[in-house]
Amino acid sequence: MTENIPPCPKCSCEYTYEMNALVVCPECGHEWVPAENGAEGGDAAGERVIKDAVGNVLQDGDTVVVVKALKVKGSPSGIKAGTKVRNIRLVEGVAGHDIDCKIEGFGAMQLKSSVVKKA
Repeated sequence: MTENIPPCPKCSCEYTYEMNALVVCPECGHEWVPAENGAEGGDAAGERVIKDAVGNVLQDGDTVVVVKALKVKGSPSGIKAGTKVRNIRLVEGVAGHDIDCKIEGFGAMQLKSSVVKKA
């Protein structure tokens, strides 16, 4: 499966091997799923980290503030900087739009995380 099999996290043995979905240590008998230990280095499946314009980690249900004025197609006025958006949802959006929300006066829309900051 993987080309670089990690050493055993318990005894640091280098002779680990894969058995189905597990990695096994022949010296101490420890078995583990390799994705558990590598989750800090990269994004694990389903565990996407989205950060706002200043680097704060966003989560579903957070309240954010728009940091710059945004133009909205079909609307004579855009969204002003400082507009508070409550109860956001993080989604796999199109073209970097990873926040799904409702804004008073505009309705449902998607925003980029780079134009908001956590309130």
